[in-house]
Amino acid sequence: MNLEQGIVLGVIAMTFGLFAWGKWRYDVVAVIALFSLVVGNVVLEKFLKRPDSKLIDPDHALDGFGHAAVITVAAVLVISRALRNSGVVDLIARRLMPLAKNQLLHIASLCVVAAVLSAFMNNVGALALLLPVALKTAGEQDRSPTLILMPLAFASILGGMMTMIGTPPNIIISIFREEHTAAGEAFGMFAFSPVGGMVALFGVAFVALIGWRFIPKDAQKKSGTEELFALNEYITEVRVPEDCKFVGKTLGEVEKETGEKMMVFGFIRKDGKVISPNRNNLVRADARYLVKVDPLDLQVIMDESGLRLAKELRARMDSIEGGDVTFGEVLVTPSSHLLGRTRAELRRRTSGSVVLMAVARQGQPMRKRLGDIVFRVGDVLLLQGNGNDLKEHVINLHLLPLAERELQVGIFSKVSVAVGIFGTAIALSMFDVLPTTLAFLGAIIAYVFLGILPMRDLYRQIDWPVIVLLGAMIPVSGALQDTGLTDKIAGFVSNHKGSVPAWGILAILMVLTMTLSDVINNAATALIMAPIGVGIALQMGASPDPFLMAVAVGASCAFLTPIGHQCNALILGPGGYRFGDYWRMGLPLEVLIVAGSVPLILYRFPLFPGA
Repeated sequence: MNLEQGIVLGVIAMTFGLFAWGKWRYDVVAVIALFSLVVGNVVLEKFLKRPDSKLIDPDHALDGFGHAAVITVAAVLVISRALRNSGVVDLIARRLMPLAKNQLLHIASLCVVAAVLSAFMNNVGALALLLPVALKTAGEQDRSPTLILMPLAFASILGGMMTMIGTPPNIIISIFREEHTAAGEAFGMFAFSPVGGMVALFGVAFVALIGWRFIPKDAQKKSGTEELFALNEYITEVRVPEDCKFVGKTLGEVEKETGEKMMVFGFIRKDGKVISPNRNNLVRADARYLVKVDPLDLQVIMDESGLRLAKELRARMDSIEGGDVTFGEVLVTPSSHLLGRTRAELRRRTSGSVVLMAVARQGQPMRKRLGDIVFRVGDVLLLQGNGNDLKEHVINLHLLPLAERELQVGIFSKVSVAVGIFGTAIALSMFDVLPTTLAFLGAIIAYVFLGILPMRDLYRQIDWPVIVLLGAMIPVSGALQDTGLTDKIAGFVSNHKGSVPAWGILAILMVLTMTLSDVINNAATALIMAPIGVGIALQMGASPDPFLMAVAVGASCAFLTPIGHQCNALILGPGGYRFGDYWRMGLPLEVLIVAGSVPLILYRFPLFPGA
């Protein structure tokens, strides 16, 4: 192994370690990897006088951001938003409501719809659209959402395997085949279907009919998000006597003085109406407020400050919904502006008009100071604010409402038009009239012109961290090949082919890819494993197609942890799952996929065609 290969191997090992550690978001880790290899190239050329360095040239370090895979992923995300706006998903969701009465039909119907939607739109987006439907129907049937959400998330992941656009790894593998194999052309829109479609079919059948039974019994007893926050236990009405030491201080000063153990969120007027107070308002004697506070902390605060409890709390609580004070439970999504931030970011972006009342993580309300909580994907937030303003802030912050009273109809009601445009784009791609990327860009232009996709929504759905990840990791993947490291790894594997049959090497590649995908981003996994798979194929004198398909399937199968795939992270809070709950259903599913997909791949994509 030469110096360049050692540097690339070291950077990739560091990247995997940082991905698994999770301290920094995956796009930041990808940029660190890119920058490290650029610096390595500069050191080799400028200081070690090796002008023929195969590491990343600084002049081409950002070429990955213009790569077709990056543009295609972004276009798919935008099209997902347009389909949502048209009302396609809401129309389907309404058809599901009558099926919720029977538990098996409830789970199976949601899983099937999630899989079908995920085949043609981003699987995280499909899950986000169906998540409120699942919670609403589970609540109506008094059924624990824990039984529903994990099968729903797994079905969304499985559905993405059916087509080229269903998941980023398939897009990456498709374009990699065009650029780095003798075939010279990308996998088509439905080239993944013979394998991915069958895997999705028996995978969804497993999770819908059998898999949900592996969810631990104690987890199934957990209630839905409507009971994550017991408002009666935390919200109290207080009165300010004349001798209270808070008199003359601002509400913000009062909260700081109590160590933020008491949050003032409602001022009670003399006519009994509750309004949202300004944090700079002064506390007056005889004023009455609604506060959120733990009962034990409240007793200490009352003893130290002279606050008093007010009567008729129950009646006041019943009147809140009729006033301008509104509560909302929302989910932190992978694209939320609050991800990795604290309450200060919420206050800044809402100008203090939205109050964070509580945070629940993995089904349990968090008891630590709200100001110290760093938001994660899957956290459920209890927010309070004025009705319309709260809804607008939730949209702008890319949060997912979990307690919508009714499913919203598409704002433009152009279902047939939206589907027709999307179908046309797919047809143009299938018949090689236009490359897939350009066909989808044309669909987006049509959506904008027809008003299905307002300009304000054009970039709202794009998961920018994923785009940055792809743009940064594509050159890193290139360095893996340019330095000959893939040939070195492939040679090591092929030296053992005498003791392991060819199908066994294919299965090992898939299992290794699955394992990496369970701890790091699946797109990054595909970018690293694709060149290794092709290298193994070349060393064996075999077709690279079955190895690329094995990487595509393995990269999409992240079922053992909540961190491997965004769909798994999204349900962690609403479902009240623990970290160890995922592998109970995920492990038998992955074993089933390996056992079923390897023969399918070898049948559809022979190792030695024509032999």
